[in-house]
Amino acid sequence: MWNCLIIEDDRENAHYIAEGFRELGHHATICYDGVEGLRRATSETWDVIILDRMLPNQIDGLSILTTLRSLGKKVPVLVLSALTTLDERVRGLKSGGDDYLVKPFALMELLARTEALIRRTETDPSSRILEYASLRLDLTVPRLTRNGKIIALQPREYRLMSYMMTHAEQTLTRAMLLGSVWGYQFNPQTNVIDAAISRLRQKVDGEHAPPWLIHTVRGAGYVLQERDHPSGSPRGDT
Repeated sequence: MWNCLIIEDDRENAHYIAEGFRELGHHATICYDGVEGLRRATSETWDVIILDRMLPNQIDGLSILTTLRSLGKKVPVLVLSALTTLDERVRGLKSGGDDYLVKPFALMELLARTEALIRRTETDPSSRILEYASLRLDLTVPRLTRNGKIIALQPREYRLMSYMMTHAEQTLTRAMLLGSVWGYQFNPQTNVIDAAISRLRQKVDGEHAPPWLIHTVRGAGYVLQERDHPSGSPRGDT
């Protein structure tokens, strides 16, 4: 499972790409402008970034690229652009892009190029292992264990657990979880997240001794954090 950031102001195009990733079981988060894209690209951990060359809100794709590289961020970046000249492609690559795909494009080609970029940067097989406290998630299987004991999860629960482990000790809002795990860019006014967290908490904490790991942050969301006392019931209440 990959954690993918899509920075693209064309909403139809962004959702088209995101659905392609999600159908393969990956996380996909969308930003529609350069300001939000830059903030999330530099402050969070991603396996790959799909970056539109031309963006609104004063910060374009090349500005995001140069900022990322100046900060030492080595995340692979695939640049998307309607600018087709050789000079523009060279400029995108020299600014720090790892690949350059001209619009319009075929989704299968984008996904294949993304996979190639991630393979190229993954020289260490352990990079597909997430670990936090007594939890270990092997993304290649996938398989979750706690203290060596296998915890059986459903596909969506694996994606949720992967996202929480990638962002361990960060408060995750419902909007963040809806967008990255469920693919909603709006609130469907359901308790889908509360119910999913409740089931996941029961599996991860309910049958294990303290410390507790999955906690409710009242009025804000949820956090994966090692604590001696539960916040929200480890038996499933949120």
